[in-house]
Amino acid sequence: MRLGVDTAEVFVPDELPVEAALARTTHLGIGAHPDDLEIMAIHGILSCFHQKDHWFTGVVVTDGGGSPRDGVYGEFSDEQMRSVRRREQKKAALVGEYGAQVFLDYPSAAVKDGGNVAIVEDLLQLFRATRARDIYTHNLADKHDTHVGVTLKVIEALRKLPEVDRPKKVYGCEVWRDLDWLSDSEKVALDVSSHENLQNALLGLFDSQIAGGKRYDLATMGRRRANATYYASHDVDVTTGMVFAMDLTPLIEDPGLGVSDFVKGHIDRFSDELAHRLDRLQGIAS
Repeated sequence: MRLGVDTAEVFVPDELPVEAALARTTHLGIGAHPDDLEIMAIHGILSCFHQKDHWFTGVVVTDGGGSPRDGVYGEFSDEQMRSVRRREQKKAALVGEYGAQVFLDYPSAAVKDGGNVAIVEDLLQLFRATRARDIYTHNLADKHDTHVGVTLKVIEALRKLPEVDRPKKVYGCEVWRDLDWLSDSEKVALDVSSHENLQNALLGLFDSQIAGGKRYDLATMGRRRANATYYASHDVDVTTGMVFAMDLTPLIEDPGLGVSDFVKGHIDRFSDELAHRLDRLQGIAS
C-alpha cells in the first residue's frame, strides 16, 4: 500500500503483515487527530476487544502537530507534539488490541481543502483493503472544521466504491458537539457500558492532551454517563454508558443526496418537533 505522505505509517500491534492485518478489519474508525478514535469510536473498539472474529482498525488523518499544550508540554514544538501524539496513539492501539493503526499524517490544512484528492485516494485504498462492515467517523454537525473535513473526505471516498463493497453502516459520532438534539427516532444510541476500566485507560494514555490543558478523559466519560441517564425521561436507565451517532449511511447509499441538505433535514425535523411540542402544550392547533 502506497499512501500519499512519505511519513504515513501502518502500525500493527501483533506484527501481522499489513495486508493481512487490514483484511481482517470488521470495524473501522476514522478520526482527525490522535485521541479522537478513543473518544468517538469506542463502540467499535469495545465490539472487537477480545473477539476472535472482530477487529478494529483506527485511522488518524492529521499529524496532530497543532494541538494546545501546557505544563511539561508547554515548550514542545509542533514536530515534538507530532511525535508524542503518535506514540500515545500507538500505545492506545496496543492496549485496545486494535488490528491496525494507520497514520495518514496530513496537515490540518489539507483536510480542510475541499479540492484535496490525495486524502480521498488514501481512504479509498484503506476501504478496499479492509472492506469494513461498520465505519465510525465524525458527525457532520461537529463544530471543528478539521473533523467535518475528515467526514466529507470519508463520504467522498465511500461513494467511489462499488455498491457491493460499501459498509453496512457509517456512523457520525460525538466529539466537538453532542448529538442529544437529534430526534430520538433518528438518533443512533450505542451501548458502551462494558469495560469501563479499559475506556478510562485508553483516554488516559493521551497525557499530552490531558496534562497539556484539556481534561478529555473526565469530559468523555461524563458525557457517556449523561447520555445513558438522560436518554429517556420516563424509563429507568438501561445502560451505564452510551454514545450517540448520526446515521450517515443514507449519504453512501444515495450519492446524489446533498450533504448540506441531509444535515439541514435533521435540523428542520428537530425544529418542527420542538415547535409542535410547544404549540401542543399551549393548546395551539397545529
